[in-house]
Amino acid sequence: MGRMDYLVTNDLIDSDINELKVVAKKLINHVTKIGGVAFGTSFFKWLASYAAIYLLILDRTNWRTNMLTSLLVPYIFLSLPSVLFNFLRGEVGKWIAFIAVVLRLFFPRHCPDWLEMPGSLILLLAVAPSFFAETLKESWVGIVICLIICCYLLQEHIRASGGLRNAFTQTHGISNTLGIIFLLGYPIWALVLYFI
Repeated sequence: MGRMDYLVTNDLIDSDINELKVVAKKLINHVTKIGGVAFGTSFFKWLASYAAIYLLILDRTNWRTNMLTSLLVPYIFLSLPSVLFNFLRGEVGKWIAFIAVVLRLFFPRHCPDWLEMPGSLILLLAVAPSFFAETLKESWVGIVICLIICCYLLQEHIRASGGLRNAFTQTHGISNTLGIIFLLGYPIWALVLYFI
């Protein structure tokens, strides 16, 4: 009887593994059909967030521009991927905002100026009402606001560079132009998907 039980158990395990293989293949097939669009949106959100943070860092270093980079704070707020947004909106973000406010209030001489924009972003993430954080961020209105911010920044950058050609040929202009073009990717992609 021991040998028979082993064969029956072995056959059951083999059939279960075969069923799991079929289920995994179906899952991969469905994910690739549905997830292609979602992957594009997620990719453009991450790319746009990195580009906005990159532009904030560039503006706070020696590559100062004439752009109104404070507009990048609401852009990052509206386009930040959900994983980072929820992480910074939770207890971690509240603690970071609390420390930033305490440093700014009680030690203003020791608080560097370049921390002003990231501090305001963390403060905005931590205390924004749920209407802005949940409803507006995930709607087409938030996407349109991101698109308006991108278009304004691109127009101002081209004007400050002295034209479209100079925006791509000046040494400091290339990095800013590419950053703003990367910013444009997410709202354009999201609007196209919204209206399809």
